[in-house]
Order: sequence, then C-alpha cells, then structure tokens
Amino acid sequence: MIMADKKVGKVSHYYNHLGVAIIEVKSPFSVGDTLKFVKHGTGEELFQQAISSIQEEHKQLEKAAKGQSVGVKVDKIVHEGVEVYKI
Repeated sequence: MIMADKKVGKVSHYYNHLGVAIIEVKSPFSVGDTLKFVKHGTGEELFQQAISSIQEEHKQLEKAAKGQSVGVKVDKIVHEGVEVYKI
C-alpha cells in the first residue's frame, strides 16, 4: 500500500544568508524526517531533503509541533508559499 505524502506546513520566509526556511507547521515533523518542498499552485516538486536541524527562537528542537513557526536549514533556496510535505 502506498501512503500519500502528508502536508506539514508552508514556507513563510527564507533567510538567504543563513540558508534557513521558516515553516508554519500544520502537522508535526522531526529531525531525521525527509521533507519535500513543492511549488504552490503548480505542484512542481522543487527538492527533497532529510532534516538535520529544527529551531524555534534560536533553541534547537527535536520535533516541530502543529502551530509552531520553526526554522529549518535547507540545501536550496525556497520562496514564501512553498508547500512542505513529509514523505
């Protein structure tokens, strides 16, 4: 049985100088999970990445919970509105 990817949130900001995406979390995810970044509206997959760091207010977290706004280190540039899925 194939499981559908679960939407975990969307990018609200990207800090280019840090390589960090701010994600508004709608469903929990953890360090070690693989996330897929998808262009809003087109469904075009931009890239996938295993998450190595989650932070909130400069504090390291192991898990992002629904309702949080967290920073995630990403390998590529992402723009506001990009949808994020756990795969």
